[in-house]
Amino acid sequence: MSRAVASVVTAHQQMEGGGFPVRRPFPTAGLDQVDPFLLLDEMGPVEWPPEEAIGAPDHPHRGFETVTYLLEGHMCHRDSFGHAGELRAGDVQWMTAGSGLVHSEMPHPDFQKNGGTTHGFQLWVNLPRNRKLMAPRYQEITAAEIPLVESNNGLVQARVIAGESLGVSASIETVIPITYLHLTIAPGGALEQPLAPELNAMVYCFGGAGEFGPHRTPATDGQLVLFGDGETVDLCVPDSAFESLEALLLAGAPLSEPVARYGPFVMNSHNELAQAVEDFQAGKMGRIAPAE
Repeated sequence: MSRAVASVVTAHQQMEGGGFPVRRPFPTAGLDQVDPFLLLDEMGPVEWPPEEAIGAPDHPHRGFETVTYLLEGHMCHRDSFGHAGELRAGDVQWMTAGSGLVHSEMPHPDFQKNGGTTHGFQLWVNLPRNRKLMAPRYQEITAAEIPLVESNNGLVQARVIAGESLGVSASIETVIPITYLHLTIAPGGALEQPLAPELNAMVYCFGGAGEFGPHRTPATDGQLVLFGDGETVDLCVPDSAFESLEALLLAGAPLSEPVARYGPFVMNSHNELAQAVEDFQAGKMGRIAPAE
């Protein structure tokens, strides 16, 4: 059974952190979360002049996962456990904060010097109660390592970040069942994506427009499509369209647990939040060592 569209939400535009422009479909006043997803930000696209690019300096996380998918740009990541890495165009970092760490995401020095375009996504995925204090871990997948699959007629392409599509499975291991696809559907193209009935499902459009579900509900750039119950998510782009649809398809197993949030901490109770703040202030999540 094809999932009908439950609602279409237009993303809210705002400045995040030190002045980074984002489009945020949730959380907003009208949509707090899409269990198990806590936040979705489209970062940019923004064109930075030389020496003006900004990022996210040292900040803590506990109790959830952050997934960064970079379409354009060049970022550096460092944390309080001594981990350091880079993200270039097409790369994904799936960071499981778990019990807690301090993390930074900053422009690469070359990018900072020369300027350029930054565009990408950050997704927050909640962790179940029994895994909230798991050991932190990283899965860093380069663009070349992310499976790219095409439909038989060549009108649909899927980058399979998590889960599977068109017979191809991702290499990322998720704590709970997650599907994360970057879809490009040309005019005349259509995709019927099977999804387990127990998963919550949505599509975020960030280029072009498409039609969704059995009633071909329209949605366009900057809109989030939320689906109801069923076994497939159907997407298509009319033959008459002038451009391809660019979209993220996200699905996950709902946790159906209490959610207590305070900034970069997501737990199940206010007492657990207070403990997270106390642990951070006491240095139990560590400190990022100065760069050499």
